[in-house]
Amino acid sequence: MRIALTHNLKITGSAEEAEFDSPETIAAIAGALERAGHEVERIEVSGPASRVLARLEALQPDLIFNTAEGHKGKTREAFYPSLFDELGIPYTGSDAYALNVALDKSLTKRVLASYGVATPRARLVNRTTLDSGALDDVSFPVIVKPNFEGSSKGIHREWSVCEDAYHLAEVVERQLTRFEAGLLVEHYVAGIDVACSFVDGLKEATGGRPSSAGVPEGVLTPVEFVIDPQVPGSYNVYDFSLKHAKPEHVTRRPAQLPPQTIERIRALTARVVRALDLKDHARCEFRVAPSSSRSQGHDVYFLEADGLPTLQPGASVFVAAAQRGVDFDGVIRAIVRSACQRRGLLPLLEGSTSRRAKRTALRVGFTYNMKRGEQAAADAGAAGKPVPGAAHDSEAEFDSPRTIQAIAGAIESYGHTVVQLEATPDLPRALTAAGVDVVFNIAEGLRGRGREAQVPALCELLGIPYSGSDATTLSLALDKGLTKQILRAAGIDTAEWQVVTTGREKLKPFRYPVIVKPNAEGTSKGITSASVVKDEAAARAAAKQLVDRYHQPALIEEYITGREFTVGLLGERRPKVLPPMEVVFVDPPTYPVYGYEEKQADTPRVRFVCPAQLTPSELRRIEKVARDTFAALACRDVARVDLRMTKDGRVYVIEINPLPGLTPDFSDLCVIAKVAGMDHRMLIGEILAGCLKRYRDARAASPQASVAAPAAGAAAASAAVAVSAAVSAAVPAAVSAAVPAAAAPPGAAGATGTAGASPGAAGATGATGTTSAAGASGAIGATGASPPSAPGSQPAGSAPLGAPLASPPSIHGEVVGP
Repeated sequence: MRIALTHNLKITGSAEEAEFDSPETIAAIAGALERAGHEVERIEVSGPASRVLARLEALQPDLIFNTAEGHKGKTREAFYPSLFDELGIPYTGSDAYALNVALDKSLTKRVLASYGVATPRARLVNRTTLDSGALDDVSFPVIVKPNFEGSSKGIHREWSVCEDAYHLAEVVERQLTRFEAGLLVEHYVAGIDVACSFVDGLKEATGGRPSSAGVPEGVLTPVEFVIDPQVPGSYNVYDFSLKHAKPEHVTRRPAQLPPQTIERIRALTARVVRALDLKDHARCEFRVAPSSSRSQGHDVYFLEADGLPTLQPGASVFVAAAQRGVDFDGVIRAIVRSACQRRGLLPLLEGSTSRRAKRTALRVGFTYNMKRGEQAAADAGAAGKPVPGAAHDSEAEFDSPRTIQAIAGAIESYGHTVVQLEATPDLPRALTAAGVDVVFNIAEGLRGRGREAQVPALCELLGIPYSGSDATTLSLALDKGLTKQILRAAGIDTAEWQVVTTGREKLKPFRYPVIVKPNAEGTSKGITSASVVKDEAAARAAAKQLVDRYHQPALIEEYITGREFTVGLLGERRPKVLPPMEVVFVDPPTYPVYGYEEKQADTPRVRFVCPAQLTPSELRRIEKVARDTFAALACRDVARVDLRMTKDGRVYVIEINPLPGLTPDFSDLCVIAKVAGMDHRMLIGEILAGCLKRYRDARAASPQASVAAPAAGAAAASAAVAVSAAVSAAVPAAVSAAVPAAAAPPGAAGATGTAGASPGAAGATGATGTTSAAGASGAIGATGASPPSAPGSQPAGSAPLGAPLASPPSIHGEVVGP
């Protein structure tokens, strides 16, 4: 089966991410699913919902294995199941209604009271009920918990249990400030914590039968939590610190309780599962205390139900499953089996029927500029890291063969056919002849301050959807002076600057030192430690040198001392902000600069920290500035923002790069993405998803495109050939000699009009305008391939998102403070 694994990834140890899953947990679940023979696509949902929607629509999974907790609000756990229901995609776990009820502790207690489930006395307290005297007749001791939180958030051994009204008022006031939705003030029961898990699929997987008490076999053995007695605290409370910061002080073991108590806990769990209509897997938590009645032995009180329990290896469900001889993989398989049985997918699970929908591959044109320096082929081994001297400065932003191969392989892994198209002057002719459905663009262009816009503009002319930002955004972002004007107009802090064309202009009264750099270059070209100067004469001299060398204006910018960060973003209108990465200088000089040489190879002069060590307020400021910058430049799909933060916490934007490097395990964005739980393949899939959505939107908006395509394609071909001839004539002989128009890479379309597939492409026919069947399943973009739609069929408003550029060294801010 094709399974999408939806999840929130835990990146930091903050309380806000307490309910999210660690990279290790997601890897373990994905591994179990893959070992069961499924194709797994991991989808991290912490970004905009539109991004998740695009990925799911593109993937068209047979089943969603859902662990996503959601982000905010009392209904957060229900959001994604509601979305899956709307899309009509089956998923594991309970539906939105059940998850809503289970997350509300107070409501859960009221529902279960009518089913005869004993719970400690409790009341919901918020600002409104507090003013009405909700705490006037409380019977002590009580424990104060957030009503709409899990994972013991807001629970502390030292002060959550209150024995008098004064302490209670203090705790409630403090916690309501943080958990405004409400608190549960519950009678504290002195006893032990016991969890009882339910895995519905285990009753089939193990061939078991209900117990003599009528308890379903899917209800497992209760597990108790034993806290190290050396841990300080007056009360036996399994709090947030023990659960997340000091888990080594807690032991999970099968509950050491009399058999009749064990069966009572299992029976209560079965009753809760039925009452709340929980599906596939769930967990109930109880408090067990010695009974005052000798006949009972123990009193059992229900505390809460979790409809999205953790599947972290070692969790209580796996301790209980091990008592039946079921390992981690067995539990995951049982959850899938239960969901498939409910949804009528057992034949698909057991392989007796074909998939619901056979998808065809898209033809993806892959546009790039390749390094052709003498040592380009010697990119540092398998990692593809560039080495000093690997290419001349003029090719610094181009991509190595290894990077190009890695990106092409990632696209092909989704089942698409890749047509490699080097962005030479012959590209207009080659692109027209290739018959591609979409274009994945990382091409930097050959010359001029609008060079990065050349491929997007050509795609727009031909009506071919493409990845990344549009031509306008790429032109503006490459021009540092214009970018700063836009940022300043948007109220975003950026250092004072001036663009000079000769070096002889009258300069502003800068606060020195300043840094001088080429106005329209990336990869820190032209930037070294000597770029920071301390007076006007030196600034003029440095500017004149750059103007003469790069034949373009120079930017003079005030040097701002502070910490330097780079932040990756994925998406569109509300992009997902990846964890900030800090560039830290080792033994920094007075004015450290992260220049061109440092970006060409590993250097002991800098190290990187990701996620950066930031306070919550600092992180929020950086994320806001990055998101605002992305929006101000109308980026889409992908971008990377370079920032500097001063000692007083003010955040300045250095520049934005909507074509960030995509060299695996080397480029900044790739390193950041890995921290966020995305390998190189997943990162390419995320960038490609926006492009595929625009492709589908264009086809939906222009249903006649498939009929009009042949004629439109012929007209476009004529126009493109004319454009190609004009471009070729305009390119200087030196450029033509360096990058011959006829030297198309393997798979690029030749002058004959046939489109060859790149080596290893899935089943390419090579015929212009035709599509090939997907050689690999799990392709993103299950919409079927067709000839390119007519020029102009792409909606005019398909706006800003960001394009990825795969230059081996990624572009950082040029200077860094200590």
